[in-house]
Parts: sequence; structure tokens; C-alpha cells
Amino acid sequence: MSAARVVSVLLVMVLVLVTAMLSACSESPDNGGFAGLAASVENDSPHEFLQPGPGNRLSFPDDFGPHPQHRIEWWYLTANLETADGQPLGLQWTQFRQAIKPRPADDPPPPSDTWPLEAAWMAHAAVSYEGQHQFAERLARGDVGHAGARAEPFQVWLDDWLLSEPAVGEPWRLQVQADGWGYDLRLGNTDDRVAHGNHGFSAKSFDGQGSMYFSLVNLDISGTVTLNGKTHQVQGKGWFDREWSSQLLKTGQQGWDWFALHLDDDHKLMAFRLRESEGDRDRDFLSASWIAPDGEVTTLGPDQIELVGQDWRDSENGEHGESGRVPGQFQLRIPDVGVDIQVTAPKGQYWNAGLYPYWESPVTVEGSHAGVGYMELTGYNK
Repeated sequence: MSAARVVSVLLVMVLVLVTAMLSACSESPDNGGFAGLAASVENDSPHEFLQPGPGNRLSFPDDFGPHPQHRIEWWYLTANLETADGQPLGLQWTQFRQAIKPRPADDPPPPSDTWPLEAAWMAHAAVSYEGQHQFAERLARGDVGHAGARAEPFQVWLDDWLLSEPAVGEPWRLQVQADGWGYDLRLGNTDDRVAHGNHGFSAKSFDGQGSMYFSLVNLDISGTVTLNGKTHQVQGKGWFDREWSSQLLKTGQQGWDWFALHLDDDHKLMAFRLRESEGDRDRDFLSASWIAPDGEVTTLGPDQIELVGQDWRDSENGEHGESGRVPGQFQLRIPDVGVDIQVTAPKGQYWNAGLYPYWESPVTVEGSHAGVGYMELTGYNK
């Protein structure tokens, strides 16, 4: 690793940690959650951060690329795969961009030789197989070549971790190499886009905060995963999320429970709950997208969804000293679309033990529908 790369990573780590502490002390609702990090840094840009609202609309292919005038965004893949001998294997990749200064999308980036610090990037990768969970995290600063994204041809990278479209219309390729494990995957059927919420604006609270959010829910995935010196041929289904905002959580929200489910009757279901820190479940905000086999989306609101955590597990994340009690199973009911299911994580520990620890696991579905999917839980670590 070059000296410049070491300095870059250290600067990003210091920035993220310091601004996280500052935002934790803020009482302003504009400084809540992930998106509050940038609010704690003095903005000497002539531009303001943009906040999505119900009047915003998605635009392709531009929205696959970065949104430098928004505070936070991510590109996110989960996959439920099988090895050649039929064993389940779960896989996750995410890349985050945290803006420090806003910049309109049509403005050129600052020259890299000035070592600008307008954004920090973070990438996560994980594999879950036979009760074991492998996780890796990488950090970089933006606009100096270590990390970035572009819309066409589509590409998101942090060092040699790369999600790319070799040419417009070709299957995407995802390449990740961590310490002793990695994967090289092809992603097909990347044209079926699902807009969540109001034409892509996904509300995140009763007060109207929200994000722009769309998904590719029916990816065909094949390739190789290498673990413990053995390379597995894998294939299965994947789910890709694209989301951006300038305010993800409002003050008082503790974290979220999120689910992306592939059901055996070819329906798909995305559902989430944003939990209030006081533990008042009546104030939690819930939302869901019920996606028919033909792609038609039914948007569901808080009064249509019931979500109850159960089978609580005492979980330890020894590497970083984090601990928490995590629901290993949820009862999810949406009577309006005939859903009454149990969503269950496999036995084991599925903490992504990075700067912001969170639980990320494959799940199985039983009840009114059967299937597989992924579950992300944040805000449960102490």
C-alpha cells in the first residue's frame, strides 16, 4: 500500500469517527442518522445539499451514477445462491458515498492533484456459508482515484473491488477479493427496475423525510466464490438496491429492520421498519413494496403492515467489542396482499463488524408463502 493510500484511508477514518461523534451530540433533526455526518462539517461550498421529496422522479441511466449534491447514497447487492452440490450460500456487497461538501451533478469534480475532500467512500463485502460469516470493509476518500462511480457504462469501484457493466446492455460483473476469500460474479437481467414508494420517493417517517429508492429484484447470478482455499461454482437470484438522500434517519429513530424476499410464487417483497429509540412501537414507521410477477408494484403503508421480532438471540461481536440482542425471526403480516410469514435467519453470527456494526443475513420464508431473501438490522448493537 502506497504512503498516499495510507494517508488517504487514515484521513477518511478520522473524518468519519469525528463527525459521527459530533452528529451524535446534535439536537437538530437535520443532523440525524447516517446523513447527519456531513452536517457536522463546515460547508464552504456555494451550493446546498438537496433533499428528495414526493415530486422527484427517477431518471435512467443517470440514477445509476453518483449524486454529489446529496449527503448519502449507496449501491447494494444481496444474493441467495447455491453451490454445485445444492448448499445455500448468501452474499452481500455494498458501496457507500458520504458527501462532505455538496456539488451539482453537472459540475466537474475538483482536480485530483489538489487532494480534495468532498466525499468519503466505504465498501462492505460478506459471504455467509455453512454457519460461517466472512466480512470485509474498505475506506477511501473521493475524487483522487481510489473510489468512485459513473452511470454509463455503469461502474462502481473502491480500489480493486468493482461492480461494472463491460458494455451497455451486457451482464454486470462483480469482483471482490478480501483476506482469504472473494467472489467473481455475473449479474444478468439488470433491466427490470422497481420504483418504491411514490414514483421512487420512499418515505422514511411520518414527518415526510425520505430517500429516492429503486431496485433490481430479479437478477440472475452465476460465478465463483472462493472460501478457505476452495472455489465454489454458484448460481441463484440477487436483489440490487439503489438509494440516495440528504437525510436518512430523523432524530429519535434508532435503526431499521429491512427485508428483501424472493417468494416461490414469483412475487417479491421489500419491507422495512424504522424504529423509534424510545421503544414506542406505535411510532415506528413501516413501508413495503409488493411486487407481482409481471412487475406491478403495490405500495403499502404503516397501517397495513405488522412486524414482530421474536426468537431473540444474544449476539456477540468480539472483534469490535459490540454486543446486542437481535431478533432471529420476524412475523410479518400484510393482510391486504395475503401475506402472513415467518422470516428466519440461520443459526450463527452475522454481524458486519465495521465502523458501524450491523446484522446482515440470508433468511428463509415460511407460512402463507415460502421463499428466501435477506435481512438487515441496524441499531441493535450497544
